[in-house]
Amino acid sequence: MLLSNLKLKPREFIKYKFFNSLFLGLSVGSIFTIYSPLNPSIYSIGGILLAIGMTVVAKFYEKILNIEYFFKISLAVEFIILFIVLFYLFKPFEYMTALLIYTGYQLTFMFGSYLLRAETLLLRKNKLLSLVDISKQLGNLSGMLISFLFYKVINQFFTITTNSDKVYAVHFILLLTELIIIYFISRSFITPNKNKRDKNKS
Repeated sequence: MLLSNLKLKPREFIKYKFFNSLFLGLSVGSIFTIYSPLNPSIYSIGGILLAIGMTVVAKFYEKILNIEYFFKISLAVEFIILFIVLFYLFKPFEYMTALLIYTGYQLTFMFGSYLLRAETLLLRKNKLLSLVDISKQLGNLSGMLISFLFYKVINQFFTITTNSDKVYAVHFILLLTELIIIYFISRSFITPNKNKRDKNKS
């Protein structure tokens, strides 16, 4: 990877990966309800465009496989997801909303292979890679467990029984989780000079 002024803060990055996977675990059950209005042909078109997009991204690996672009692209992906969550909270249960959310997620998936490869190159050490992968799995499992319990609780105690209403409710948790994700990804990278200033202040 290219040299850069940015440095990775492993502890913050591991927290970021935990909450990133927590979001995935929380949202996995809601996607099917959100996408229900879409025509099946949309998935075929989306898959074709995704493959083309991933190919285009791969063409630029020589330029973007460095810590600077990894941070910028990771942050951009998270802001896209934040926009998706907010948009759904303001305009739920509409065909265009489902289409926009599908398009937004496909856009973030376009960078999936890049982020995985850049992350592996960035972390390098086997122990750190292991800790990140463990954090991912714990986050994913926690997210699925929380969503399961959340749906049970709102069904039992708040009489929210329809799938659409349950999915809408869980998006408030997704919103909070996404804000936490952005906080930790922002803290995961720091310039050495800023790090020295922070130490001097303390």
